[in-house]
Amino acid sequence: MSMNRIGPTQKKILLALLGGVSLGLSRNPNQYYRTLRQINKEWKNINQQNFNQSIRRLSREKFVEEKILSNGSFKLILTKEGKKQAKILNWNSSINFKKTKKWDKKWRIVIFDIPEKDRIFRNILRNHLYNLDFKKIQQSVFVSPYPFEKSIMELVNIYSAEKYVRVITATKIDNEKYIKNKFCKLKRYF
Repeated sequence: MSMNRIGPTQKKILLALLGGVSLGLSRNPNQYYRTLRQINKEWKNINQQNFNQSIRRLSREKFVEEKILSNGSFKLILTKEGKKQAKILNWNSSINFKKTKKWDKKWRIVIFDIPEKDRIFRNILRNHLYNLDFKKIQQSVFVSPYPFEKSIMELVNIYSAEKYVRVITATKIDNEKYIKNKFCKLKRYF
């Protein structure tokens, strides 16, 4: 199941289960209550029938497992793949890709050599780079004037692809005029 095929209720379930993990790992009471408030807000508009269908689908796709407890009740547990999908959903909803108003005269260059067996991540990374207004300057080389290094590395970390991706912050590129032209709508930015 791709991220695009996960429905809104399934997303809420995955994030809530991840939130439970987050609650268990929270050392800061403020973070604990913030996560709890976010989980509570997401549950208000879920219909029971849709919820049950979503649980069955997540279970069938091996994102969650049902564990029967000794008192006859059950609990849902995220599988390894479920945790990965929930982290991606959480990353997509929590990262603030706010563009700075003034250019800091630094270029962010993302280069990658991702094997064919991981082409799904390669496509996801390319899509995120395009969505963040990175411009392709060579095969598997993208550049941007925006300071998104940390966010890109968080995505790379979720997919455990650190050995395939480099993020470089540079103060000079030999064809800078050409690259600035690729960002022509940002003339006032430079």
